[in-house]
Amino acid sequence: MAKDTTGRLHVTVKSGGKRKLSSKLWLERQLNDPYVVQAKRDGFRSRAAYKLREIDDKQRFLKQGQVVVDLGAAPGGWSQIAAKRVGAMEGRGKVIAIDLLEMPELPGVAFAQMDFLDDRAPEKLRAMIGGGADVVMSDMAANTTGHRKTDQLRIIGLVENAAAFACEILNPGGTFLAKVFQSGAEADLVAQLKRDFKTVKHVKPAASRQDSSERYVLALGFRGDNAQNESS
Repeated sequence: MAKDTTGRLHVTVKSGGKRKLSSKLWLERQLNDPYVVQAKRDGFRSRAAYKLREIDDKQRFLKQGQVVVDLGAAPGGWSQIAAKRVGAMEGRGKVIAIDLLEMPELPGVAFAQMDFLDDRAPEKLRAMIGGGADVVMSDMAANTTGHRKTDQLRIIGLVENAAAFACEILNPGGTFLAKVFQSGAEADLVAQLKRDFKTVKHVKPAASRQDSSERYVLALGFRGDNAQNESS
């Protein structure tokens, strides 16, 4: 164990055995990530909580009394932030976390273990919340293959499906937030979002690793039926 350039102790993971080099590097990065350490101290389930908190501090789209849907929510870092900001623990707002994986209970968060890609998912969700949602957000990332172009298409395809789901359940004026990775593959996605929402922008919170191409697309002001009328 040694100190890095900031004076913090740097943990080095031993290689060997069955651990691959990629696993060793990932584990080292996790153990030495200040946001991972801080998340444990603050009681957040993931470092991603700081990303959403920072984005909302600047964009102010999470408001008291809203209904928020968190796609691919496990382990629940984003849901924790949303529940606090919409007043879900006091019964003013609602947060519905959706994931294929199980997720331990969170105060103020209702969990639905389902595949949002299922054709019946929007109908099930509307029945669950008694109407539409004000915010749909996604910090999901598609499984990677190591082939750059294939991975870019998978990532964008996942976001496009999340956006289509959002358009099925959002109330007019609603917000969509999703993780993307900077590439030339997202032009069609952005064009579609601009047809469906009044404002579309990219944001990169400080909590995102600076060596990553990760960023977020934020779409504000869902047009609702107006968007369908304009495209028909």
